[in-house]
Amino acid sequence: MNSIMDRFAASFKTDGSSVKANHLCDLPRNSTNNPTSNSTGDETRVPCAKQIGEDLPRGMIVATTDLQMRSLYEEDERQVQKAMTKYLLAMAVGIKQKKVVDDIVQKFPLNKFTIMLFHYDGVVDQWQDLAWSNQSLHIVALHQTKWWYAKRFMHPDIVDQYDYIFLWDEDLGVENFHAERYLEIMKAEGLEISQPALDPNSAEVHHRITLRHPRLTAHKSIVTNSCPTGRKAVPCTGYVEVMAPVFSKAAWKCVWHMIQNDLVHGWGIDFKIGYCAQGLRSEKVGVIDAEYILHKGIPSLGGPHVNKTTPAENDPHSEEVMSEEVYDPRKEVRKKSSLELITFQRRWVKAARDDPNWEDPYKAYAEAEMYRGKGRG
Repeated sequence: MNSIMDRFAASFKTDGSSVKANHLCDLPRNSTNNPTSNSTGDETRVPCAKQIGEDLPRGMIVATTDLQMRSLYEEDERQVQKAMTKYLLAMAVGIKQKKVVDDIVQKFPLNKFTIMLFHYDGVVDQWQDLAWSNQSLHIVALHQTKWWYAKRFMHPDIVDQYDYIFLWDEDLGVENFHAERYLEIMKAEGLEISQPALDPNSAEVHHRITLRHPRLTAHKSIVTNSCPTGRKAVPCTGYVEVMAPVFSKAAWKCVWHMIQNDLVHGWGIDFKIGYCAQGLRSEKVGVIDAEYILHKGIPSLGGPHVNKTTPAENDPHSEEVMSEEVYDPRKEVRKKSSLELITFQRRWVKAARDDPNWEDPYKAYAEAEMYRGKGRG
């Protein structure tokens, strides 16, 4: 086990990528990539596919982009470079939580942070009276989650300019949170993935490891009856929830690839997020206590409302009295989330089993970490 863990930690001493490109070219057809495989030299040769940008002169290839808004007129390049922000705050928001979102954004200095809002309710114009709105990015797609948005609009090559990425829910109280201080602690603690600790008065606390310890600056593990001393399985160590995660650039590159296109609620990611920690999750994943938040637990993806489209209402010849039926789409959201959790777990198990070149550094804890309780929204 130790040898696997050592190799796992060592693999992140390069550029943080655990996937290496295959540069072998002109292999014989039906041969393997194994240079020691038997080959007669008579096989048909298969030319390599062109590398990206091969049709262009090297100096014209721009492999990444940024989210910096540009002037329509002549710019001073020095001012453009000076204005490039280093950090990103991205949230899926609805107009009903405008005040809460405004309070959150006020904690993120605009000279250092790009603000990106994903409007799941389609309302954009009503945000324009906020001072920071016109300096922010607004993206609209109706009834989508932050994970759906993140997969499509936060590709690592798009957010490459940012050293740290905050991917937050909208229902968070930030009276005791300051973004710049938070990042100072994250860097000092050597964390690649983190979250602010949760105020004990939060509406929901799924795992005790996320609760604030008033006497600590940050913590990476917890000791309870279910998490005895020395237990290395998630969520006893190496765990953050998906309501307010913060990622380093390298960690986000890994997490983005883990997000499944069709699993939009993100359930299950929290139990596997430590694989993207750029080292041992027990050292690189943690909860920051000195800067903490309150989880308000406001349902945003649906809520109880009266069904006003009953057959009796739509049929002018009907003599039935229309009854007001309460329909709660939040129940349907949670049902779909639970099904997505099962699908995510099955895909992980299959992928781990079918990849002969991947060794699980946490295999000893795999069964204990198959999360079977309530998921995360």
